[in-house]
Amino acid sequence: MAKKKVMALILSAALAVTALAGCGEAREGSANAAADASAAAESTEAGSDEGAAADESAAAGAGFEADATIGVSLPWLGTQNWKEAETMFTEQLTEAGFKPIVQAADQKVPQQQQQIESMIENGAKVIVVGPIDGTQLGSVLEKAKSSGVYVIGYDRLIENTEAVDGVVQFGSVRTGELQGQALLDGLKAQKGEGPYNVELFGGGPADPNAPNFFKGAMSVLQPEIDAGNIVIVSGQTDFTQCATEDWDNAKAQKRMDSLLAGNYSDKEIDGVLSPNDGIGRAIITACEDAGQPNPVVTGLDAENESVEWVWQGKQYCTVAKPTQDLVAKSIEIIKSLQEGSGMPATDVSTNNGKIDVPIYELDPVVVTKDNAKEVFANDPDRMALLK
Repeated sequence: MAKKKVMALILSAALAVTALAGCGEAREGSANAAADASAAAESTEAGSDEGAAADESAAAGAGFEADATIGVSLPWLGTQNWKEAETMFTEQLTEAGFKPIVQAADQKVPQQQQQIESMIENGAKVIVVGPIDGTQLGSVLEKAKSSGVYVIGYDRLIENTEAVDGVVQFGSVRTGELQGQALLDGLKAQKGEGPYNVELFGGGPADPNAPNFFKGAMSVLQPEIDAGNIVIVSGQTDFTQCATEDWDNAKAQKRMDSLLAGNYSDKEIDGVLSPNDGIGRAIITACEDAGQPNPVVTGLDAENESVEWVWQGKQYCTVAKPTQDLVAKSIEIIKSLQEGSGMPATDVSTNNGKIDVPIYELDPVVVTKDNAKEVFANDPDRMALLK
């Protein structure tokens, strides 16, 4: 706006000179004046552009104070991984010299919006967000960005907004692929020759990871379904049919009870695709209550109880996404921003509906009884469970 006004004023002055000139010589001089004015305006505009670019460059590399406030907004504390994140962020941000504000929103989007708003008002320089619903935080995060706050998504993609600088997460489609392949491996190892009777479960539909987990798993399972090696007895194969609202274990167990009662009165269930450990344990409990033999059940998050169940042979596998790795990567990025080095480079990005978001992607690992001691060799708490 300012650039246009400067150019307009200069050109207006030149036109005024032209209007006052009465002879050819004067007109020639006026034309030269107008040309000079135009050149001056272009020079002013170019200088203004360079200044703006310099300002942007300076802002990008400015960093912030070493004891700055850092906000962390978690969706809830209902599973072990989120409880671990709360503790680790609080301890490790403090150890790094920052002032942490770590809050959880009990799966309530308005509460998470209010907590982020409070973090902005309290001067947070970076806000790490594990969204309850990745599509519902645009307005408050745009306010954060307009206030100069960096926004880092944690574990889940933040969607439909430009107000996100990057996301730290384990590959969600890759996680699903691992779950699908582990289910196939477990069926072959424990149930003999197929075809196998299987049911499918998905995670919470508001979580952008959940459909990706399901998509990854189905990329592995669908060819086996098409070939008749896996039979989905209920016929429920769409994510919308298989999703578990709010990742609620009780809802998952209720659905499993219904599937067994309606489809397995005269047959055995061989395996179940479970998107996480809590739902996996609910599925196993429902099968036990129905008198079914223990099916092959997948999981995710390497929760303590499920690690024990994997070791005991009740749950076939889990997928470990170590919370300490996610937190460490998040703090590494925060330190880079504080030092004025900006967001670290990454070759991975995904479109969130508005922009291509840089993704800092970590690799998950399948855990079975066969490799549990190897996977948890440097995790004394989980190693203690393998007895």
